[in-house]
Amino acid sequence: MPDSNASSPPPAAVSTPAAAAHPAGAALLLGALGVVFGDIGTSPIYAMRETLRAASGEGAADPTAIYGVVSLIFWAVTLVVATKYVVLVMRADNQGEGGTMALISLAIPVAPERLRLGFLVVGLAGASLFFGDAMITPAISVLSAVEGLSVATPVFTPYVVPIAAAVLIGLFAIQSRGSAKMGRLFGPVMAAWFAVLALAGLLHVIARPEVLAALDPRHAIRFLAGNPGQGALAVLGSAFLALTGGEALYADMGHFGRHAIRVDWFVLVMPALVLNYLGQAALVLGDPAAAENPFFGLFPGPLLYLAVVLATAATVIASQAVISGAFALVQQAIQLGAVPRLEVRQTSEETAGQVYLPLINWLLAAAVLALVFGFRNSESLANAYGIAVAGDMMVTTILLSLVARGRWKLPWPAVALVAVPFLLLDLVFVAGNLHKIPAGGWFPLLVGSVCLAMMLIWRRGRAVLLARRDEGAQTLEVFLGGLDAADAPLRVPGTAIYLTGQREVVPAAMALNMRHNGVLHERVVLMHVVAERVPRIPEAERVSVHLLPGGFRHVTLRFGFAEKPDVPQALRLHRETIGFSPEEASYFIGNEVPVPSMRPDLPVWQEHIFAFLTRNAVRAPDYFLIPPPRVVELGTRVEL
Repeated sequence: MPDSNASSPPPAAVSTPAAAAHPAGAALLLGALGVVFGDIGTSPIYAMRETLRAASGEGAADPTAIYGVVSLIFWAVTLVVATKYVVLVMRADNQGEGGTMALISLAIPVAPERLRLGFLVVGLAGASLFFGDAMITPAISVLSAVEGLSVATPVFTPYVVPIAAAVLIGLFAIQSRGSAKMGRLFGPVMAAWFAVLALAGLLHVIARPEVLAALDPRHAIRFLAGNPGQGALAVLGSAFLALTGGEALYADMGHFGRHAIRVDWFVLVMPALVLNYLGQAALVLGDPAAAENPFFGLFPGPLLYLAVVLATAATVIASQAVISGAFALVQQAIQLGAVPRLEVRQTSEETAGQVYLPLINWLLAAAVLALVFGFRNSESLANAYGIAVAGDMMVTTILLSLVARGRWKLPWPAVALVAVPFLLLDLVFVAGNLHKIPAGGWFPLLVGSVCLAMMLIWRRGRAVLLARRDEGAQTLEVFLGGLDAADAPLRVPGTAIYLTGQREVVPAAMALNMRHNGVLHERVVLMHVVAERVPRIPEAERVSVHLLPGGFRHVTLRFGFAEKPDVPQALRLHRETIGFSPEEASYFIGNEVPVPSMRPDLPVWQEHIFAFLTRNAVRAPDYFLIPPPRVVELGTRVEL
């Protein structure tokens, strides 16, 4: 089988922090605004409300708590999102691609060899936690926006959940159009959203300019010091809601480029968020009762309905940020052999990172709708939100430290000087979210645990299956040496391509073909499809050919983890290099069916899970876009 499902992905190519960035034209800036910033851009709808509630309990928020809360949110956004993610983490791109899988592909090869498996598990855990976030973000964002109708009039209260569900169904139904088209559609809406955030906040800041004193970090420090222990952790856990979406900036970097995201963030997004949080604080200082829902309190009278409509549109876009990030992450995981092959549709001819995965889309849709109907309001969902994101952010810090030391060659003291404070900050936010586990935080942790278990079982199962399949296989050298013997197989005209992940032994499909048909083609191509730990491979480096005796040749095709592995297209483009006409070749592919063994290498329960994943994986011919009339599949049962 090809290496895209091998248990050990190939070594990473060297990447530097100075990797190429996309030029930030107006269309690109608008597109990034429409896809990347929706999640963090809609946090003001609920983050301030939940943090004030945690700070004041059942009583009214006093000025000390208000100043402390907004100061805490401002400095959390500045340190975690602006400094850590936008300035530092986004330097760790793999040829422009971001996200946990891209970071894993950079970090694991440079980790100490004895610790690589441990760091790999940590990295995969971070990627798994991202899926919990990808499920909760659409639910809490859209629910919190539609709840604004209830603020305007109680008439809408019974219809909040059905309206939110209908909006979400519509969002998932249009995912196949691709993130580029989503960006062009959503960009102007998000530009209007951030302008409204800034203006609404600015008007209240002008009315109470003393709120600007909250930018002094001493207000946050004094507030936390005055509420030690569980009280401070509860507030930190709620303030963390203002940071959710920060990890999506990195995950979606491959769609629009580092430079466009940075320009959007510092020029528009961060100023608008800060002004809005300050405006909400100013509102509550003047009217403590507004703490019940300070965001919608910024909009008086009829403007509230317009704000609800715009907020609903913005929260739909917020969902897009994590959905597109989840698509990119799964595609990279497939290419790196961490999950089974799934159907991946390219949605852009210009940008490889823009993909759509139907199965992932509808699994996310089902989970999101279950959350909406299960929790029924954003306040309850806020109890489930945060723990997964905090864990993912901590994993990012750990992997970034490995990249800084191993790839950027920074000395350990310099790495520690930056990494240790951020790691401590991550630990504080993780601790601040632990109290949410009984109230709903168990859900993203459960999702993350299941995803991690699936990835580890898949990797281990593939390693066992391939090892068992090749037990006793004849070496290629011995086989080629016997082609002139009297009992050599009959040669027939034509070209046979055998997809194989092993270079030293006779492919299982070829052995089966000779056993059943007793013939061998005049020209035999042993094709090795390699998934590299870089996003894209230059076309000039795509193919390499090594001639062997007896009409045999090794052909190696290399694809990046952000590319669609179109094998026939690659062969057509390089027909002079490979030395044969690919349109006339037949593809012989082995189809290994795992079955229980009397001497199992996997526990029985893992055998069943691996067999289920194997049965539901996309077939190799479909994944590699090989025309069905040219495929010959040879099945064999392999004991685990």
